[in-house]
Amino acid sequence: MDRTYSRSRRVAPFFAIAAASALLIAGCSSDSGGKEAEEGGADASAGKADTPRMKVALVTHQAPGDTFWDIVRKGAQAAADKDNIELIYSADPNAGTQANLVQNAIDQKVDGIAITLAKPDAMKDVVAKATKAGIPVVGLNSGLSDWQNLGLMSFFGQDESVAGEAFGKRLNDVGAKKAVCVVQEQGNVGLEQRCAGVEKTFEGDTEILNVTGTDMPSVKSTISAKLKQDTAIDYVVALGAPYALTAVQSVADAGSKAKVATFDLNKELTDSIKSGDIEFAVDQQPYLQGYLALDSLWLYKNNGNYSGGGEEAVLTGPAFVDEKNVDTIAKFAAKGTR
Repeated sequence: MDRTYSRSRRVAPFFAIAAASALLIAGCSSDSGGKEAEEGGADASAGKADTPRMKVALVTHQAPGDTFWDIVRKGAQAAADKDNIELIYSADPNAGTQANLVQNAIDQKVDGIAITLAKPDAMKDVVAKATKAGIPVVGLNSGLSDWQNLGLMSFFGQDESVAGEAFGKRLNDVGAKKAVCVVQEQGNVGLEQRCAGVEKTFEGDTEILNVTGTDMPSVKSTISAKLKQDTAIDYVVALGAPYALTAVQSVADAGSKAKVATFDLNKELTDSIKSGDIEFAVDQQPYLQGYLALDSLWLYKNNGNYSGGGEEAVLTGPAFVDEKNVDTIAKFAAKGTR
């Protein structure tokens, strides 16, 4: 991939939103949508691309049972269906295994690769191999601080530090005094940035609690034990919807008065916000991350487009979801798109 421009580390939210909108529009062909719209069809879609079939690999650090990635994958599949792309999805929370999965994609001579960079150092060499093989690589979800250094073409996600800082300010607003930030995967840079952001702006005390995210009973018992041991904790900060839902059970088991708030959504999470079991959540729109990552590779292959101009990340969050707006968000969460 030949680039004749210089790179910067700036992230421009306004530009990113505009770029995301442009992707959604430009990624559609109009072979059938216009006719359906004129006829008043119930599904007035923009149609499907008639461009040559592509093969794209999406390789993430998904842990078994983490429903967040179902939403990412659903968005990616929607773009793949529209753009005449064969989507090959694979995942592993172990960074070394994830790198091997990327190598498998290179060996299959795919037309593009979308990856997460939860542990960027482990992905550096294999990304270089993909680039050397002429395969365009884009990043999503994890790796905002590293995607340019690794030579990725574009990045789609949220600034985890900014999201964490916004979360910390929200804790101040609700009068929290002591929070425990539950990290379900040690060494994941995005999760660490979230907790660091919370600690930076939260005026109360913040403590990190590491748990084994692949063992939910252990997550539950570890949080319960912490709440019993330290009754001053009044907020549990979860970093994913399944862990927030488990934390609610931990609070009850511990007889604690602590409240639960979280990053990320799913249908059950929005239901818990409605019921008052969870106070609020920070949404980074995983569906959009998957969709834009796949669509950007189609745009590059067929038009030579660089999302964000190759210099700016395309931001998909953060945004708060609470009792004030959860009804609106919940109808999309029920479809598996939020």
